Amino acid sequence: MRLTVVGCSGSAPGPDSAASCYLVEHDGYRVVMDLGNGAIGTLQRYVDVEDVDALFVSHLHTDHFIDLCALYVALKYRPQGPPARSLPVYGPPGTLARVTAAYGTPDADENLPVLFDFRTVPTGSFELGPFRATSARMAHPVPCHGLRLDADGHAVAYSGDTGPTPALVDLARGADLLLAEASFRDGDANPPALHLTGAEAGEHAARAGVGQLVVTHVPPWFDRERAKAAAAERFAGPTQAATPGLTVDL
Repeated sequence: MRLTVVGCSGSAPGPDSAASCYLVEHDGYRVVMDLGNGAIGTLQRYVDVEDVDALFVSHLHTDHFIDLCALYVALKYRPQGPPARSLPVYGPPGTLARVTAAYGTPDADENLPVLFDFRTVPTGSFELGPFRATSARMAHPVPCHGLRLDADGHAVAYSGDTGPTPALVDLARGADLLLAEASFRDGDANPPALHLTGAEAGEHAARAGVGQLVVTHVPPWFDRERAKAAAAERFAGPTQAATPGLTVDL
């Protein structure tokens, strides 16, 4: 199993990174987790967009889904014509309506489902190619799911966006790697049930007993290395800050 960080900037793209987007590959199957602002361009460094097998949208904030509009253009208008198969898109209820509104043409609600097979992400386990996928509702102001992917004895867990919650600990328990957001700075007056700090990401990783931690979704106005250092104070295992192009093989 291989994880590649495509984009890791939180809330908006930064000067060196697109917004949230992560590629997980195993046995020739490719899952993209989130497709935020600017991610579609960088994604093409690692995979032809036609070769993506499934797309998971954690929630409907623009820094996690808006480049679905660009993906539609890239698939529909390429010289060789649209692909023969539709792309499964797992997201919260209302994903089609939200992408339709963002795309902004009167017939988008008819055309988008031709290329995208919109599916409501199940809460719990489901099959996704060679993976056993498990989703769980996170602590965020809009419906948001974290995702765990298991295959051949290895597992990657992704927090999506979340405040502190035991649901993330349960989702990530025993995983080889936890990809956890760390949007807030420790010591600030942060609102509840919105995002994690670096220290909170480390605490969740420690409680889940994961093998390693990658902190991500740090906004461009904050410091990734500071978030990583705060996480490492609470989690004794290997800890990295997500950067574009970071690849982890499990």
